[in-house]
Amino acid sequence: MKKNVLKIGFAALLGLFLTNSLSAQEREKVRLSVGPEVSLPVGSFSDAFDWSIGGSIQADYAIYKNDLYVTLNAGYNNYFAKDFAGVSFNDLQLIPVKAGLKYFVAKNFYVHGEAGASFVANKDDVGATKSAAFVYAPQVGYLIPVGGKNYIDAGVRFEGNTKFTDNGKSNNVLGLRVAYSFGL
Repeated sequence: MKKNVLKIGFAALLGLFLTNSLSAQEREKVRLSVGPEVSLPVGSFSDAFDWSIGGSIQADYAIYKNDLYVTLNAGYNNYFAKDFAGVSFNDLQLIPVKAGLKYFVAKNFYVHGEAGASFVANKDDVGATKSAAFVYAPQVGYLIPVGGKNYIDAGVRFEGNTKFTDNGKSNNVLGLRVAYSFGL
């Protein structure tokens, strides 16, 4: 009796493992994801801004064995300005548009690199002399299966923007994106 229970338990675990492995290996050729993003400014950028919140939509298209994807990402981020000596400053509002490559190095674990432009939505309000800046973002993440072709896509990234003013410095953040991802 004990041996039968162990055999059934082992078979159930093996079936669960194989099902989960197959779903990871059979990632869809086209995926969309949408979700919130939060980030913390680092370096000199943190002197003027506390944190940001925003959101983005991303499309992934497989180009090699459903392990290497081309990505397109667009979003909106609001960076909350710090108050200095009781004086309030305007928040910085950015619209990043990026393209990149995402490679699955293990089952659902990936590395992702993106580059593009970050547009200043409120240029006049924040005293920016440029309306756009180059942006790059290396990232690592994991797809958490939630059933069927659906996943939670959780990624941590470093994002760098070139300067928004002629005499400014680069603007860097550490960010987190948690998105609902679904295959088409």
